[in-house]
Amino acid sequence: MTQAHAIVSGASIAGLSAAFWLRRTGWDVTVIERAPNFRDGGQNVDVRGVARDVLTRMGLFDAIKAQNTTETGTVLVTATGDVRAELPSQGPDGATAELEVLRGDFARTILDNLPEGVDIRYGDTIDEVTDGPADLAVTTSSGLTLRADLLVIAEGVRSATRDRLFGSAVERRELGITMVFGTIPRTPSDDDRWRWYNTVGGRQIHLRPDNHGTTRAILSYARSEDLTSLDRSDALARVRARYAGAGWEAPRILDAFDTSDDVYIDHLTQIRMNAWHRGRVVLAGDAGWCVTPMGGGGASLALTSGYVLAAYLTQQPGDRRAALSAYEKWMRPLVDDVQKLPPGLEYFAYPQTRFGLGVRALADKVLTSPLFAPVAARLTEVASTDRALPELE
Repeated sequence: MTQAHAIVSGASIAGLSAAFWLRRTGWDVTVIERAPNFRDGGQNVDVRGVARDVLTRMGLFDAIKAQNTTETGTVLVTATGDVRAELPSQGPDGATAELEVLRGDFARTILDNLPEGVDIRYGDTIDEVTDGPADLAVTTSSGLTLRADLLVIAEGVRSATRDRLFGSAVERRELGITMVFGTIPRTPSDDDRWRWYNTVGGRQIHLRPDNHGTTRAILSYARSEDLTSLDRSDALARVRARYAGAGWEAPRILDAFDTSDDVYIDHLTQIRMNAWHRGRVVLAGDAGWCVTPMGGGGASLALTSGYVLAAYLTQQPGDRRAALSAYEKWMRPLVDDVQKLPPGLEYFAYPQTRFGLGVRALADKVLTSPLFAPVAARLTEVASTDRALPELE
């Protein structure tokens, strides 16, 4: 009997998780990644809820924990850097989770532990997909033609392959938030906490420690234009203008971003779809349901999706359509829970005025008080479910 073959497009967390579990359950797996080599770096992600169980089943819990960013807690600070509130970080799923890791470190740990036989092809992209009666054919930009029984698209929120194959079925919900990420030099004033600052004009500034001797910085602001189509210098010039007079560490971060080699600008956009599969093609991770950092838990959902997909394919090996439907049915409640952002969240998270900042400060004081701390702690519980993971058969 011919061994089933899966093509996975995208070699970050969702794609590598799918490759790991499909190979573990007997599939031949080819991974196609557009980057010329593995992409290190990136910002903090965390492993929460049911994803912790998936990581344990992979045998990688301790390996990921060893890559911890060194972050010990999350504090809200004033313009002088004084702490005005501390978010709950007790337990595995606090504001600073037990498993805090950089995206690149997380993905590399999976990559380094892939079962033998996964073929990864860097510097290539999918140009054409033909889903025929017997199998699926993929042609890549390098001229390679592959035949397979399944195509897993795990390319991320702006997936070109998804858009080509699913077209109008892809709904984009722009949140009106711009986030600028980058790595900057560490200074003696940096510590082991996630420091979070809000100021007028719907602007946030974040500094987080990492385990590489540098600091991860984020500038995030509301009611923004999409800068993703601009070249880097023009985009950063607009960000600099937006952060004029913002205070705290804004000048340091802006100056460092000018020379940082990993600045990334994102205009937060949720991806919403009624179905994540069509024929022999299935979506995983942000390509199917980007939840954005506003919702959180994207890495946990990505990791979980690879396991759940493989599990249902083992349970129903002769009925691919039923297996992919079962995968969607199991994952959908986790995704829907994160994508349903509370009404008015933008105004709470990104106050525009002094009055709004005052209201936010009062709310933070209440939420972080001993009486309401359990309520605040539940806000960071994502990818959580009472359902058991499907079993591999």
